[in-house]
Amino acid sequence: MSTINKKLLNEILTLPADIRGKLIEKLIESLNVPIDEEIDKLWVDEVNNRVKAIHSGKVSPVDGEEVIAAIRERLTK
Repeated sequence: MSTINKKLLNEILTLPADIRGKLIEKLIESLNVPIDEEIDKLWVDEVNNRVKAIHSGKVSPVDGEEVIAAIRERLTK
């Protein structure tokens, strides 16, 4: 990666999360990849189902770092 690219990336990473999110959306749009609205709808449904499961107590969220540590432990055995 060139020096200017590294500098740009470092500057982007200092932006607030909401701005970075908007930037990601714009970059994805610029790729001209066709959007499959059915897949988007299925993902929204999945997210809503997971949120309901958490709020109802059916499942408990687990910290991502704990999950990664557990996976690493399994892989080293």
